[in-house]
Amino acid sequence: MHQANRPKHARGDGRLAELDLLRFIAALAVLAFHYLIAYASVWGERPAELFPAVAPVAGLGILGVELFFVISGFVILMSVWGRGLGAFARSRLVRLYPAYWLSLIAVAAFYGLTAAKALDPKLSPGDYLVNATMFQRLFKIADATGVYWSLWAELRFYLLISILVIAGVTYGRVLAFAGVWLAAALGAELLGNPLLNEIVMPRYAPYFVAGMALYLIHKHGSAWLPWLYVAASYGMSLHAALERVHGRIELAGFKNMPVSDLSVIITITLIFAVMSLVALGLLRMRARSALTALGATTYPLYLFHSVVAAALIPLLTGDLPPLAVVTVTTLAAVLLSYAIYLFAERPIQRLLKPRRSPQNPASPSVQVEKASVP
Repeated sequence: MHQANRPKHARGDGRLAELDLLRFIAALAVLAFHYLIAYASVWGERPAELFPAVAPVAGLGILGVELFFVISGFVILMSVWGRGLGAFARSRLVRLYPAYWLSLIAVAAFYGLTAAKALDPKLSPGDYLVNATMFQRLFKIADATGVYWSLWAELRFYLLISILVIAGVTYGRVLAFAGVWLAAALGAELLGNPLLNEIVMPRYAPYFVAGMALYLIHKHGSAWLPWLYVAASYGMSLHAALERVHGRIELAGFKNMPVSDLSVIITITLIFAVMSLVALGLLRMRARSALTALGATTYPLYLFHSVVAAALIPLLTGDLPPLAVVTVTTLAAVLLSYAIYLFAERPIQRLLKPRRSPQNPASPSVQVEKASVP
């Protein structure tokens, strides 16, 4: 019924080039937040004092992960439609772990072989081995690098959506799943139960649910209930984003995290507005090799930019002005990340992926699933 009424703007489930660009922008936002605001131990002083003109904008880069989560809700629902649990689990394993393991090895080697102290997680060999599972937070072991926290949220999203995959993905079941999850998230936020919070993720669930609802709109056209979910998620996301930014301001002080409530509200509004335009087919970009390359670079860039900063910024500081240091470090991180994708991550993924016969070619949804993680 929904397919018959599919609007003209709705497209098939092929690769959405605009999501490649959005993911790369989100990764650069996170990088800007870390390089220009958060990494005081790397610089040896507060970065906001070095870059006062851009600090209010760079501070908003903390919300780049929130954009990742909305994209993840959109694309993961796209990738599980019509697929079984085994195929979904295999695709996530192949997508997530190769670059993650490479980044973990890089962190362990860097701090094990150098005298660097900035951002050092101070982990034992056993702790690094537990980190290799990506479930270290379940065992109360620190992340080897700070950016790993979002992957724990992603993993819990995958576990939750596996319930939907087992039941069978249909329009009605997605609506029921998203509605129950959103209600549970609101209840968990009100109750404040730690175990319930760990399961339903009240601060992150609205982003994932919004992405799922927007994919329904993209696939089947506008309807009042998916838009209601988007609106409810937007309201809950504003609360969650403000709380997260307030927590950072309390930790560092407003001088070192000069981000206003209004700018947070504007940023979350832009995230929802842009993703709504993607869902409606109003933000279309032609697939180009440059955009594909940016999309492919995003996940390694997210994983590796911290260790690149710890290695280069102290080395360059003093010889170059701060802006030049950031520029060189950013370019190095991007180039390294693309090289890692091209020469390490992609070959490993090809080895791990099952071979497909000509009679069973890759489905279009598989082509876009790389847009799901940072």
